[in-house]
Amino acid sequence: QVQLVESGGGLVQPGGSLRLSCRASGTILSMYNMAWYRQALGKERELVARILSDIRALYPDSVKGRFTASRDRAENTVYLQMNSLKPEDTAVYYCNAIDPRPGRREYWGQGTQVTVSS
Repeated sequence: QVQLVESGGGLVQPGGSLRLSCRASGTILSMYNMAWYRQALGKERELVARILSDIRALYPDSVKGRFTASRDRAENTVYLQMNSLKPEDTAVYYCNAIDPRPGRREYWGQGTQVTVSS
């Protein structure tokens, strides 16, 4: 059974940094299409990074230049490095995995809270 477990969230001041981790069990992450999403209170879930390779990802304009997503095959983990954090980055961050094989099963982690506040 595929399980995704996020960690690394917390409270940080504006301008600070955090690194989120998403570790997989029950599967090999590199086989899946991986992404990071976030959901702020009262808002819809939004994409913040779509991982294309171990070191390449696509980002929306809201986080481009500040967030960096990566994948470590040996650790079976994906990461989201978040720099220059802003109060509007406050949200629950989720790891997402989609199996590219027929059926395209989708998996979500439990989420980790990121709060940016002084």
